[in-house]
Amino acid sequence: IPLLLQKLYENSHPNSDFSECQSILKEISPLLSMEAMAFVTDDNRKPAQEAAFPNTYTFDLFGGVDLLVEILMRPTLITQKKKQKISDDLIKDCLSILYNTCICTEGVTKRLAERNDFVLFLFTLMTNKKTFLQTATLIEDILGVKKEMIQLEDIPNLASLVSSFDQQQLANFCRILAVTISELDTGSDDKHTLLAKNAQQKKNGGPSRAEVNQATLLNIPGFVERLCKLATRKVSETTGTSNFLQELEEWYTWLDNALVLDALMRVANEEAEQSSTESSDESGLANTSARTQLPQSMKIMHEIMYKLEVLYVLCVLLMGRQRNQVHKMIAEFKLIPGLNNLFDKLIWRKHSASTLVLHGHNQNCDCSPDITLKIQFLRLLQSFSDHHENKYLLLNSQELNELSAISLKANIPEVDAVVNTDRSLVCDGKRGLLTRLLQVMKKEPAESSFRFWQARAVESFLRGATSYADQMFLLKRGLLEHILYCIVDSECKSRDVLQSYFDLLGELMKFNIDAFKRFNKYINTDEKFQIFLNQINSSLVDSNMLVRCITLSLDRFENQSDIKVAEVLSECRLLSYMSQMSMRMSFLFRLINIIHVQTLTQENVSCLNTSLVILMLARRKEKLPFYLHKLQEMEYVKKYPGFILNNFHSLLRFWQQHYLNKDKDSTCLENSSCISFTYWKETVSILLSPDRTSPCAIVSYIDEAYMDIDRDFSEE
Repeated sequence: IPLLLQKLYENSHPNSDFSECQSILKEISPLLSMEAMAFVTDDNRKPAQEAAFPNTYTFDLFGGVDLLVEILMRPTLITQKKKQKISDDLIKDCLSILYNTCICTEGVTKRLAERNDFVLFLFTLMTNKKTFLQTATLIEDILGVKKEMIQLEDIPNLASLVSSFDQQQLANFCRILAVTISELDTGSDDKHTLLAKNAQQKKNGGPSRAEVNQATLLNIPGFVERLCKLATRKVSETTGTSNFLQELEEWYTWLDNALVLDALMRVANEEAEQSSTESSDESGLANTSARTQLPQSMKIMHEIMYKLEVLYVLCVLLMGRQRNQVHKMIAEFKLIPGLNNLFDKLIWRKHSASTLVLHGHNQNCDCSPDITLKIQFLRLLQSFSDHHENKYLLLNSQELNELSAISLKANIPEVDAVVNTDRSLVCDGKRGLLTRLLQVMKKEPAESSFRFWQARAVESFLRGATSYADQMFLLKRGLLEHILYCIVDSECKSRDVLQSYFDLLGELMKFNIDAFKRFNKYINTDEKFQIFLNQINSSLVDSNMLVRCITLSLDRFENQSDIKVAEVLSECRLLSYMSQMSMRMSFLFRLINIIHVQTLTQENVSCLNTSLVILMLARRKEKLPFYLHKLQEMEYVKKYPGFILNNFHSLLRFWQQHYLNKDKDSTCLENSSCISFTYWKETVSILLSPDRTSPCAIVSYIDEAYMDIDRDFSEE
């Protein structure tokens, strides 16, 4: 290898014509690809060690990587009139050798990633169809380890680059884009403390790199439209005959990359063409049929891989700063009706064809493309309908008429968003996406990992200002009974699924007397009710949104003078339970006790807001001093005076810092509680008053000796 490299070096001086280089690379290439192949097919991929891959290690040690980078970039350095042209084959060889070295030798990818000029240069190679696959694969690997995110606007002629891609290349390009538009640590967003996030925001000031990149993409003419087309195009599939061939199974064990799939597709298609032209006698025909089956089954898998990448990018854009702009475009390009038409055939197709599994995983593990596509699709629905009036596009025309009929019958005004929904953009067919989702949700096996995402998607449809018609639409379809069955009868154990079901139940029942009536009909024995309470009490972080919904609903029902409401109030186990002062106090005490400023996250901050809702309703009834006094008594019972109230005082100071920030959106708090944000702010101020004679100030209930409220909290 060192001798070949020396020869390569001598043949690649600035004035050479590179003609010799090709044959030298042809000698080096098999020595390295052999090792890469061994690495990729090895089941227990250990981190690369030089002992395991001596060839690639030696190649890099003697400067092979730097030399290839130099050869590739040579044409960009020359200013003469006659630009040097490197042949496509040479570029291809250089790229695949670099890729193999990256796979097998630790540190090479990181080194390449640090060379910004090279990374941006690679993007320019993507304009060439012949070298597209190799380039894309290498870029993807490099961006995966790059410390700082690249700025898409630095890529030369980005818009014309993207417009030169065909749909297949665009889908592969989405794989690369994924890394550049998602915040680096959003994976564990819920787990970061709010203190840390607020400090980070203060530090950053402006929009993050990912946000800038999102804006850059949205400025590319026709970009979103093409993504919508890709996401909704049908697989030209011959149904039923998708026989997976044995050999394909074996290939797949190391194939988790759409790019490699592309290469195989090409081979398969070429073979099919060749075999049909070679001979027309019987043997030839028999031969063709076996071969043409291969691309067919792969086409479906392929399409799934593509849609995955595209939906991911659309989902990130929907959650970004330009949300409204993206919403408008997605509606206009009919993404939702398009996905609705693919629902049965592709997205939620029967699992028969996907017995194909990557890296010897089992079929239900979360990495098979089929499963990832479903989750990506549910995440897209969730971000699409969350607090946005376009959510009604998830229904079809009949279903929209049904919503109007529900409002009419209940004698309440129709929701504006329903009236204003453009009927030409809604789902077509027998069912809209939302009802299709409900159907599969009910059939989902108890331990399925999809339940969490399904519940989240339906819940986001209900979020925002509570709509009676939306709730009734779902109640009529048996959603409440399904949720209660999962919580109570199948005694669901998964924390994530329970949390998503409690949140959904809260949105479904809030202020809806019919829902409480149905609840009571289903939970019709003390034993069932006890199981339900145990599930709620097993983790208040997970169930506090439901506790908040019951408290708010109870308060509203008590103030109504309707016979039907009075009847349900007296009969409903859940409402009677919550109407006991001691129960509300017990919830309040525990809600404040499980959180501290230092441990607040996006996920558990709702406990603080729920405790505030309980106290705001108390304040309306002029019972605030009574509740604070009770909390003080409970502290004494626990022989630990001050520990709850001091903590609550700090939490409320944090609340002010967090929610009174000009960027914070307070409409969510208003919508979910139907209590004006002004009342939230006033209540917090009253509780935090420093006046020790005020009956509504927390400090009045902490003995001097136990006061511990002046400390400032910083990000410890």
